Amino acid sequence: MSLPPGFLDELRGRASLSAVVGRKVIWDARKSNQGKGDMWAPCPFHQEKSASFHVDDRKGFYYCFGCHAKGDAISFVRETENVGFMEAVEILAREAGMTMPARDPKAAEKADHRTELAEVMELAVRWFRLQLQTGAAAAARDYLAHRGLDAGALERWEIGFAPDSWRGLWDALKAKNIADDLILGAGLAKPSSKGGTPYDTFRGRIMFPIRDARGRAVAFGGRAMDPNDNAKYLNSPETDLFDKGRSLYNIRDARTAVGKGQPLLVAEGYMDVIALAGAGFEAAVAPLGTAITENQLQMLWRIDPEPVITLDGDAAGQRAALRLIDLALPLLEAGRSLRFAMMPEGQDPDDLLKSGGAGAVQARLDQAVPMVQLLWQRETEGRVFDSPERKAALDKTLREKIMLIRDGSIRSHYGQEIKDLRWQLFRGAKAATGAGRAWVKGRRASVPVKQPPMPSTKASFLAGAEGERPAEHLREAVILAAFLSCPKIIADFESGLEAMRCRDRDHAVMRDLLLRHGHEDSTALHERISDVLGPDALENLTSQRHVAITPCVRNPGNVDMARMTVAEEMAKLEAAHGLDAEIADAAEDLSGVADEGVTWRLSEAARAAQQATRSGQEDKAEYEVGANGARVSKEERSALDALLGNIRFEKPKGRG
Repeated sequence: MSLPPGFLDELRGRASLSAVVGRKVIWDARKSNQGKGDMWAPCPFHQEKSASFHVDDRKGFYYCFGCHAKGDAISFVRETENVGFMEAVEILAREAGMTMPARDPKAAEKADHRTELAEVMELAVRWFRLQLQTGAAAAARDYLAHRGLDAGALERWEIGFAPDSWRGLWDALKAKNIADDLILGAGLAKPSSKGGTPYDTFRGRIMFPIRDARGRAVAFGGRAMDPNDNAKYLNSPETDLFDKGRSLYNIRDARTAVGKGQPLLVAEGYMDVIALAGAGFEAAVAPLGTAITENQLQMLWRIDPEPVITLDGDAAGQRAALRLIDLALPLLEAGRSLRFAMMPEGQDPDDLLKSGGAGAVQARLDQAVPMVQLLWQRETEGRVFDSPERKAALDKTLREKIMLIRDGSIRSHYGQEIKDLRWQLFRGAKAATGAGRAWVKGRRASVPVKQPPMPSTKASFLAGAEGERPAEHLREAVILAAFLSCPKIIADFESGLEAMRCRDRDHAVMRDLLLRHGHEDSTALHERISDVLGPDALENLTSQRHVAITPCVRNPGNVDMARMTVAEEMAKLEAAHGLDAEIADAAEDLSGVADEGVTWRLSEAARAAQQATRSGQEDKAEYEVGANGARVSKEERSALDALLGNIRFEKPKGRG
């Protein structure tokens, strides 16, 4: 519905902001000056005791110095009454005694159509929830229970199930006399290409309702139960109700939580949001299977001026963050930015909550870095700037990125921050030369110059993991990458591949696919893995630094190199597993009567494991012990004796 020119200006002039806000707050008489229209009160958007919510009646704007909520009378009504723009205008116009313009018949018809679609979506929500209780959904219930979702969580998030039938939902809605065009228009069914009855969009999937800021069900996200399904997650098609690039999962409840003082967190998927909310991080949202769009970014900023982007600790998560930086730079304004919290390598927020609890997630959030640091890290990490040309290239790239910022003040501050980081990089490197020692009062002190670890190092798999399992995970990744680089050798190591434990789910899937399709070429294997695990799975595997530097991965197709790599890594895994087994057996034996056999078995297993990890690089030289107790290589001693035997010590004749 369009409004005539000047209507909103007149409405804002008639509607007293202090009167509108006064219905929701209690003014602080000590700070407020009613005569000047300068009013203060505790903020209605978050819980506080002090009066930090300011209303300027003359300018017609409010601002909270606590949660940074701001706007005019229309936005205040929208936020407090949970209504849309036109509904807020109608409320204010009615109170101000203004007549709303006549509605456009076409616009009214479109609005009525959206209302009908929303009602159909609610029917679908209830039907999917009922299906979750049926026998056909037993596997889905087991999966949800395994992910830690109890009955309360299923109820709160309205999670349902779409049975693996072609027209289950269609028949249920038709039984309620729902018109075909409404079912199709809501994206719940697709027309048959053969001219038959339309069929359900979602089949054999766990269903997550997606609601808009007003709480209306506008779409669904469905997770496939079949691991071989081409699409692990499937969203509703775009409709008159649903625009994927303008929607965020859990937007309504997250906005409420931010109003109560919680920071806005942006996760990758539904399960991350559900896990975060269950752990107390209520202000969590997620884009719907795609990279964050400009519209979604503006939505985030309207809720919180500095949302925290929680990044999965893998290559895909880092790439998503870097793409977001390029999107956000031109849109930055004073008080609007992003912070980035990196999860441990190989983990998402849900994984970290399970392994470390809410405290581990909070620690990562406390370490969230501003966007300028991530920009700097992207352009400098892993690179060497040992020449003027390379330094100039870095300066050019950073200058181009900074120039994307439209706000002059922010652009200036970014330039200064980059200048400081550049000075630390180049001056720090210069100061570190000379055996890495510092200068103290004009003399050289023997104090090593310590460089702080890079953020990527602190977030790496090895740094964030505990115990011996990380080494096993890394060896499995190298083995899988070696097989993928040269599938010809799979037959030679089939039994060893079958014996790999693969506690990581993606590793287990890759192992099974290699065993099943090992006879195919490398291209076919890559396609099969991408179909099952997604297009980023292989890149996530091979981009890990310990994998990327493996010679057979850098030289794919080299049979001898791949065979040597797999043989060595499998020997190390086998030795480590043997030691684990002996320790377990010894622990069981020690519960009874102990004997010397237990310690002997443990020592032999430990020796075998140590021998395997040496990779054939053990020092095999023979030594003899001198009179002073020092060890001298026999080979080197023989060479020295031979040299001394050739030296003549007598004085040459003819010299005085």
